[in-house]
Amino acid sequence: MTPAAPAANWNYPTRIWFGPGRIGELAAACAEIGITRPLIVSDPYFSGLPVMAQIRERLAQAGIRAGVFDRLQGNPTSRNLDDGVAAFREGGHDSVIAIGGGSALDVGKTVAFMVAQTRPVWEFEDIGSLWRAAETKGIAPVIAVPTTSGTGSEVGRATVITNEATHEKKIIFHPMMLPQLVIADPALTLGLPPALTAGTGMDALAHNLEALCVPSCHPMADAIAIEGLRLLKLWLPVAVADGQNLQARAEVMMAASMGGTSFQKGLGAIHALSHPIGSICGFHHGMTNAVLMPYVIAANRSAIGDKMEHLARCLDLPQSGGDGTDRVLDWILGLRKEIGVPHTLAAFGVKRGDFPRIVTAALIDPTAPTNPVPVSAAFLTTILEAAFDGRV
Repeated sequence: MTPAAPAANWNYPTRIWFGPGRIGELAAACAEIGITRPLIVSDPYFSGLPVMAQIRERLAQAGIRAGVFDRLQGNPTSRNLDDGVAAFREGGHDSVIAIGGGSALDVGKTVAFMVAQTRPVWEFEDIGSLWRAAETKGIAPVIAVPTTSGTGSEVGRATVITNEATHEKKIIFHPMMLPQLVIADPALTLGLPPALTAGTGMDALAHNLEALCVPSCHPMADAIAIEGLRLLKLWLPVAVADGQNLQARAEVMMAASMGGTSFQKGLGAIHALSHPIGSICGFHHGMTNAVLMPYVIAANRSAIGDKMEHLARCLDLPQSGGDGTDRVLDWILGLRKEIGVPHTLAAFGVKRGDFPRIVTAALIDPTAPTNPVPVSAAFLTTILEAAFDGRV
């Protein structure tokens, strides 16, 4: 019997100006959107680089008065958000230019959203239709400029903020968080350290891979995810080994945006577990994803066999390595070893005593419901035990 044609809703993100040197067009981007008093939200590292001074000088020459807010950390918190909103209001800004890695992009997008709100940010968590309660008048426009290649936040409608009171990472969502324009300049990522390149690149890989595995229907996202994975297979090892290889940086940056596009479908247990590990233990999100990845794939084996078989063919993985899931696992394990990802949670610094808190938080994480296998405390604990011991 021919299966019934699927019925589903889907959408497609924002405009992207991509290419080396495109940061030089930032003033033109501001003019196109009609903003004159942006708040640049960045991280302390990038804001101290000479390129930031050049950016501000070029904006000033175009008559654009930009302030800078950079009081944020690697896993951004509600305090960082509150400080950013205060800086926006005190400076009389009309927009946000978010420049940096995922933290800067997430804080910048959330600041632009929260300047229009009277409710606490936690009332807009990505659960059901909570976003519909938001005030839309006054949400500031955002230009996003990624300087790492991982989160894909530049093309996303959600952010991740840690609640300092509860030490929980929360996903905040609203369609109007989508930046109006993205300047994706791979030259800004030249020289990133190998460990950061590896961690952010594996974050992009996790986004593409988990999105592909989500069981809902979104063929556009699936196609984008497969191409993102192909680019990462070819170019992430090159980018880690040679931080000045501009082509590798460009290809990985494209794959990161593809991950941010494709995971509109949802994510899964990699992220559901990674979010609390990051908030409880303070580890880099992308590297945490990388450590968990093979163990979650193995745990989801019963539900993803056909997709892994298709992916293995698309990636031209060796045919002698078992079924599609085995072949994908062999590739990921080899890639992790090549770019320096720890094999176990124990080597990464997670303690067994953290498991109950991690599982409790993962069960209610918004990414858990779209895992291919329904999650439970026992299911998540089994993954953590395997990842702690190194049993794939």
